[in-house]
Amino acid sequence: MNSTSNLPKSLVRAASLAELQQKRQLLVHLNNQTIALFYSHDRVYAIDNRCPHMGFPLHGSVCKDGIVTCPWHYARFDLASGGTFDSWADDVRSFPVQIHEGEVWIDVTPQVNPRVQQQQRLQDGLEQGISLVIAKSVIALLDMGVTPTEPFQVGLTFGTRYNKAGWDTGLTILTCMMNLLPYLDADDRPRALYQGLSAVARDSTEAPPHFRVHPLPTADIDFPTLKTWFRQFIEQRDREAAERCLMTAVQSGMARNQIAEMLFAAATDHRYLDAGHVLDFINKALEALDTVNWQEAEPVLASLVSGLANATRMEESSSWRYPVDLVTILESAFEQLPSALEAGVSQRGRWTRQAELLPILFGEDAQAIADGLLNALQSGCTEEQLAGIVTYAAALRVARFHTNNDHGDWNTAHHPFTFANAVQQGLRRVPTIELLRGVFDAAMSVYLNRFLNVPPARLPEPDTVAEPDLLLNRLPEHLDRQQQVNETGWLVAQYLYSGGKPERLMAMLAKLMLRENRDFHVIQSLEAAFRLYTQLADAPEGVHVLVATARYLAAHAPTMRSQEQTYQMAYRLHRGDRLFEESQ
Repeated sequence: MNSTSNLPKSLVRAASLAELQQKRQLLVHLNNQTIALFYSHDRVYAIDNRCPHMGFPLHGSVCKDGIVTCPWHYARFDLASGGTFDSWADDVRSFPVQIHEGEVWIDVTPQVNPRVQQQQRLQDGLEQGISLVIAKSVIALLDMGVTPTEPFQVGLTFGTRYNKAGWDTGLTILTCMMNLLPYLDADDRPRALYQGLSAVARDSTEAPPHFRVHPLPTADIDFPTLKTWFRQFIEQRDREAAERCLMTAVQSGMARNQIAEMLFAAATDHRYLDAGHVLDFINKALEALDTVNWQEAEPVLASLVSGLANATRMEESSSWRYPVDLVTILESAFEQLPSALEAGVSQRGRWTRQAELLPILFGEDAQAIADGLLNALQSGCTEEQLAGIVTYAAALRVARFHTNNDHGDWNTAHHPFTFANAVQQGLRRVPTIELLRGVFDAAMSVYLNRFLNVPPARLPEPDTVAEPDLLLNRLPEHLDRQQQVNETGWLVAQYLYSGGKPERLMAMLAKLMLRENRDFHVIQSLEAAFRLYTQLADAPEGVHVLVATARYLAAHAPTMRSQEQTYQMAYRLHRGDRLFEESQ
């Protein structure tokens, strides 16, 4: 009988022990794997030949005292376990070894639970702020069939636990990316999560943990009282007291919509907080909670309080007071909101005068704008409808943004659009009279930006009908060059006018956005535009919205694309490419 027949079937012959002892290192190829053998201190070791950091071959590396050091970035690994001493490098896979009759045998059976391992590596990547580790773990987890919600929730928990200033751009980017997933090609979904999670890690770098305050000892407090207290403490910029009210609302089991109502009321008690970011962050935090079924309610909600309490209030800004006192106009309009809504009850939902309101929103008379919004409500326009028309008006500011303007003014045009979108999404959740004030704030911010459309860039009109696929395929090359704003907008419009499928266009725009280095406002713009287009469908207004976001993307491209290079490295390593090995 063959003496090897008693060996476990998982063992595979790798090499002669004598040869390994003579050469000290050998490279073998077993079961489609390249394995490096080391002989050190009378012991045989076997590890994957690819350094898990960036794929450089470990064969030929210096081996000393049971530690092998990759010669490229000097990552160090324990030869016995494969464990790394450098967190940015990942552990290298090690293989159990048996010596039988002068032959080296290796067990190639996987020894660890890959899902648990990648979950831990994602946590490590967030803690250490290592984008390559985050990319590798996300790619691996989604390839295993893990739902995107799982790594999203890991990032949400981490980002609200470790933050410098509460909910910020990183968590907003992560939530935007999660919202964009249905629009993306399948191969772009892990790329989107990688970008979002890397943004969270960046915001959390060296941040101390946030220790939440405890709820009040008694839960026997009604909703109106807690809401009043919360708004009062935000008014006084008392973060700790406001957070305690919010935690009490959660612990007492108040409805999700009631909690949203508290937040939105406080966010609209003052005008256009932090150029709209505060309300947008609240809306994104609530969307994030919806994604995880409110499992992270306390830390997520607590992360919002600092932004609310410390925000810049636009009534403190000269542009909202002079030469026209917009705040006084708005306060007068707010007093009329209850009667305007009551007057429109009998006609509610039948309002169709959007075309009449739009020119008023683009006019030079702030009082006429406020009156126009009130008249729409009196005529039966719903809160969500009103928010929709203002959001579209804000998108048109971007679509008509003239490239002779200062480049920094792209953001000035952008902020009202994403703010109005957040107000509209919030009104879908809680159509309260307090949040309705945000529609008026958005309209006034559109009014203040009227100089950005002097002269207005022309909206693309239908041109000669062309093959949609040819137009779509030209988009990437346009975004490889600077100053292609108008050309990109024209391509997008002609694609849609020529009968191109909007789903393919949105997937392409998202792909082009994802290959660039992260830009918070570009990501915001794309997510808001896709949502608004979905509501408008194939109407001409929908074309204008996608033209707007395409122009905004083109204005901020190309970038260095270093983050995409990191992702591509992670993807190729996951795929098993021998990036730095000679092919066998």
